[in-house]
Amino acid sequence: MGQRGIRGDAIARLLRDHPLLKEAGVLLLSELDWGMARTQNRFIARELAIVLGMNYAFAPCYLALTKGAGVEKNAAGENAESLHGNALLSRFPMHRVHSLALPNGKDKMRGAEKRIGSQRAVIADIEHPSGMFRAVSLHLDAHSSQHHRYLQMRRVLDHLRTLEPQLPTLVGGDWNTTTHNASRALYSILGYCRRVLMGVRHVVANHYPYPDRWFERRLFRELERSGYEYRQFNMPGECTLHYNVEDIAANLNMGEWVPQWCFWFINWALERTGGECSMKLDWFAGSGIRALQPASVISGLQEGGGRVSDHDPIVLSFSLPYLSL
Repeated sequence: MGQRGIRGDAIARLLRDHPLLKEAGVLLLSELDWGMARTQNRFIARELAIVLGMNYAFAPCYLALTKGAGVEKNAAGENAESLHGNALLSRFPMHRVHSLALPNGKDKMRGAEKRIGSQRAVIADIEHPSGMFRAVSLHLDAHSSQHHRYLQMRRVLDHLRTLEPQLPTLVGGDWNTTTHNASRALYSILGYCRRVLMGVRHVVANHYPYPDRWFERRLFRELERSGYEYRQFNMPGECTLHYNVEDIAANLNMGEWVPQWCFWFINWALERTGGECSMKLDWFAGSGIRALQPASVISGLQEGGGRVSDHDPIVLSFSLPYLSL
């Protein structure tokens, strides 16, 4: 759950009042603004922490040189701090808080949304009354290839191996496992053509909800080789991002990096699935911890007739050797 924090007040109310979300002891959040015109120059992570009575760590990933992409360019006013990043919130004290820069897969100064920086993982040791565990808020690049997302994940896992003391660890966030190579418009177009040849219904039913089966398998095999379990942490086939061909905002964003004729092709292809498709982008994985049950996807969160976020939040209950959460 994130989307810049554009509907920050609605997100705060849901995190505070929703029967499942309000019980969360730790929140792993992606895409939060600090001083961006599109979010009224607010510091979204700090505001959420204040409303929820939680500690917070915010890692700026990008210094934005524009107001954003798509409809965001029309936001009133000008940027202030112009920062955008990821966050980790906790009801418990946090120690050894730091962030880890991830390698870029493309030049962030190319395209309409110009910015300086790179994605960063936010890492903290959480002091629960019954013992310590490590939490990692991880957002992998969207405009990237499957191989680059694997490299970003490997960078995080390599770093976690170096930390002392070694602790039970939970990694979660938006890993952008779209199955596509979105590093360039041409690669995206060719990827869509391939999936049409594979059969649109087949891909929507068997690949988008299960990216670990084939297109993103290297990332998930790296997790398992590094001692991280993900299969028991996530409900198979439950998607967290939903696209509709009539979504004007999503189409405006895509229109900045793919040619307009592609939308005819996308619309034609998705006629077979009612103009909609869903993807599994958000995940948990753990080492030294046990999921009490697979993560729940909370879908359909709306307020005022609109979606609160472009991603559905996922909620996990897990146990450590010495505690349950």
